[in-house]
Amino acid sequence: MISPSNWVRYAFNKLNYSASLDFRKYKVGQINADEWIDATLKNFFQVKLTFLHWIKGGEEMAPIITSEGGSLLVRKMAALPPTKQVFVGDVVMLKDPEKPDDYLLRRLAAIEGYEMVSKDEKDEPFVLEKDQCWVLSDNKALKAKEAKDSRLFGPVPMSSIVGRVIYALRSAVDHGPVKNSHLALSHDSPVLAVELNVDEMVKNTKK
Repeated sequence: MISPSNWVRYAFNKLNYSASLDFRKYKVGQINADEWIDATLKNFFQVKLTFLHWIKGGEEMAPIITSEGGSLLVRKMAALPPTKQVFVGDVVMLKDPEKPDDYLLRRLAAIEGYEMVSKDEKDEPFVLEKDQCWVLSDNKALKAKEAKDSRLFGPVPMSSIVGRVIYALRSAVDHGPVKNSHLALSHDSPVLAVELNVDEMVKNTKK
């Protein structure tokens, strides 16, 4: 049973997300205030904060996702600066820099303003620029080419992040919340309480 406090927090999150969907249109004058309010109310009642996504297997993010692959519950990112929605330590889904039609699952290791220092003294330190982030594989045993992360392709735009992964289902008996930053866990707990449907995720899981 969902507690009243979770319902209130969920409603607040959903209202914030709904209002942000058409905020840019309102800001540039494509829609007026009345149209924006109408769109916000429509989004509030019709749009979910999460979506399900099947991801192919691999060792890059084990044990979140193993070689067998799995079904993910991903929290959507609103049309606001991503730096205010995802945090260092979060597992994010982003567009593959090398194959834009595909998605990668990686952990956000650094965002704009962070100084990046390589273990190789030959590499010069550098600072991530605006809208840049650094993502890494969870599997530290893999080399950069195998891990396919920022050590291979460098910084990626924050705008390439499509969502934060909040729940992973590897099989009908092997599933659970994804360990993200403390801020993210706090923000996502009411969303999980309301929108998590393990049975639906099982149906979505490919055999």
